[in-house]
Amino acid sequence: MKQDITIIGAPTDIGAGSRGASMGPEALRVAQLIPVLRSHGLQVVDRGNLSGPTNPWLPPSNGYRHLQEVVAWNTAVHNAVHADLALGHLPILLGGDHCLALGSISAVARHCRETNKKLRILWLDAHADFNTNLLTPSGNIHGMPVACLCGHGPKELIEIGGQIPAINPKWIRQIGIRSVDEGEKRFVHEIGLEVFDMRYIDEMGMRAAMELALALVDANTHLHVSFDVDFLDPDIAPGVGTTVRGGPTYREAQLCMEMIADTGRLASLDVMELNPALDVRNRTAEVAVDLIESLFGKSTLMRK
Repeated sequence: MKQDITIIGAPTDIGAGSRGASMGPEALRVAQLIPVLRSHGLQVVDRGNLSGPTNPWLPPSNGYRHLQEVVAWNTAVHNAVHADLALGHLPILLGGDHCLALGSISAVARHCRETNKKLRILWLDAHADFNTNLLTPSGNIHGMPVACLCGHGPKELIEIGGQIPAINPKWIRQIGIRSVDEGEKRFVHEIGLEVFDMRYIDEMGMRAAMELALALVDANTHLHVSFDVDFLDPDIAPGVGTTVRGGPTYREAQLCMEMIADTGRLASLDVMELNPALDVRNRTAEVAVDLIESLFGKSTLMRK
């Protein structure tokens, strides 16, 4: 039996350094995300968009920009994602900026505690997002969600999932990383995050990276994918606020998604940081939808 999929929009750029990611959910809908998924025989319900505070566009306070607004949005995301997981659905969170992964992944971790499942998180991103208020050069909280999930952040954010830390760093695999701030680099090393950066992918190939990232995923594993669209090379995905050259090619990204699909374990998904204001004729949204389709089983040939 195929799982029902729910679409949850979170239209905010509250944690970002540039405006526009708030339009991401609509751009993905315009790029036919829902009809494309339904064309594979999937049941898809669009929950519409969550609401939250507007972006006040203020400078940082104590190293955080818009902390209270970020808390409000992530609480709304947490509650929506957790409610759908409790109903046995597969939630797809359409961001919005990547700070929202704090709400969705804390909800997934809570669900895994309640159902006694193992959790594996694939973080597809150009950035490690492991800053703290002391390390951040900008104060933008979209550079901090992984650190917050691992318990390194302000009390209001790290307690959203009901347990501190929400996740063990050993549950996460970062793929495609190629931009890490100086202090953040040391912190990633100290914590021991498993990172398959672009040098690893250049040397060993996407297949080797994904085989290791998916190792030991089994029938009792909830597989969560947090897909920041800036994971992709900006040549194919210009519509993001934080482009970094030298990302995965279209084919490498397709292989990544197809290998995730092959596990049959995908149970929740974030699609983050799509910024239509910086895009070209919605091209990045269309590429993202194409890759999401592969996550749900599109392939060139019938696979065993």
